[in-house]
Amino acid sequence: MKKLKRVAVVGFPNVGKSTLFNRLLGRKKSLVHALPGMTRDQVSAICRIEDCSFTLVDTGGIFDFDKDPFSDLVKDKAWSASREADLLVFLLDGKRGLLPEERELYLSLIKLGKPMIVVVNKTDSPGEEDKLGDFFRLGADSLLFISAEHKRNLSELRQALLDALPAAAESTGPEALKIALVGRINVGKSSIVNLLSGRDERIVSEIPGTTRDSADTVIFRDRKAYCLVDTAGIRKLSRTRDQREKAGIIKARKDIAEADVICQVLDAQDFPTRQDTAIAHLARDSGKPLILALNKWDLVDKEPRTAEASRDQVNRKLEFVSYAPLIFVSALTGQRVVKILDLADQVQAASRRRIPTSRLNSFLARVTAERPPLSRKKGRIKIKYMTQAPVRPPTFLLFSHSKGELAPAYERYLAGRIREELNFRGSPIRIRLRRN
Repeated sequence: MKKLKRVAVVGFPNVGKSTLFNRLLGRKKSLVHALPGMTRDQVSAICRIEDCSFTLVDTGGIFDFDKDPFSDLVKDKAWSASREADLLVFLLDGKRGLLPEERELYLSLIKLGKPMIVVVNKTDSPGEEDKLGDFFRLGADSLLFISAEHKRNLSELRQALLDALPAAAESTGPEALKIALVGRINVGKSSIVNLLSGRDERIVSEIPGTTRDSADTVIFRDRKAYCLVDTAGIRKLSRTRDQREKAGIIKARKDIAEADVICQVLDAQDFPTRQDTAIAHLARDSGKPLILALNKWDLVDKEPRTAEASRDQVNRKLEFVSYAPLIFVSALTGQRVVKILDLADQVQAASRRRIPTSRLNSFLARVTAERPPLSRKKGRIKIKYMTQAPVRPPTFLLFSHSKGELAPAYERYLAGRIREELNFRGSPIRIRLRRN
């Protein structure tokens, strides 16, 4: 599996970089906001145009924000993305006109020696192009006039990308396993992504709400692709004043639904909190395989039974997701962080497991003989047989002549036995009782 070419969209704030990024992807991946500075980190995703695949990178605005404590870091990340890119898309604002600072930025980008496509955005009609002659002062060989919002001339831009990336027309192999790293603020999600990717793609800070937009980071290990989705720290919207952070929290909740595997990151010095519990409920309700990663393990004083006591504490307070494997990691030292990928492979494979009906009914006969099923009204229920539905999460249909529903305690017991004996580690189990 070859490493994909990288295309970085760069420019000043509010020129429409995130809107263009989403248009080229064909989906809303990067958050778009009227306020400047929405994008802080690199936001990347695999983009496909015809038979050409490449990594598309959205960057923060290369400009100074006096009120933003991360202004210098945002610029550093944007420049880092520019240096690592195989092709640059330099985006300008046709409504605002060319700024002297943008010409200076263009000359600085030229010095990187990268192929570059200069694009003037927000030109909604051919008539507007006639008024934009000032942009030719840049000295670029050619200019593309587009409107990302209204999809104008995007086909011309896609063709320009194809022409500039002939070597990228290659197969990427199987789809990358998408792992969403979720958790409350400051638990170390971005640090884990940086360590696994081998580069400082994400801004790391103790200031709450540092990560606003979720970002895909594609990595390759043992000829397999993984897409790490670093999400904004999830907390109550009522506690968040910044509208951009609120947008990030809402996006993080959507990322849970779109992931293949969820890795909830906890802080080993303070766990599990009420917010950890709320996030775990979101993960469970999504029906996706789940991993719990207890980060900052290097900061915990090690004593006999420390790991065992921590595991008991997590299982006691997060009992409803006790099916999720727990791993003790340190993003600072790298301790066991790579094992997150191994666990993700395992729980993903388990969630796709299909059990023959004959084996299920042998299992059912043995389990119900050991502990007969009870209804919510404490009456006996005779289950005739069971099958597995062709859906995820793993769902099992029980057929009975009796009316009523299984007692919640018995349903949890049966789900636990299914997970343990039929190897569905890491997956929530759904059980449906139907009258036959």
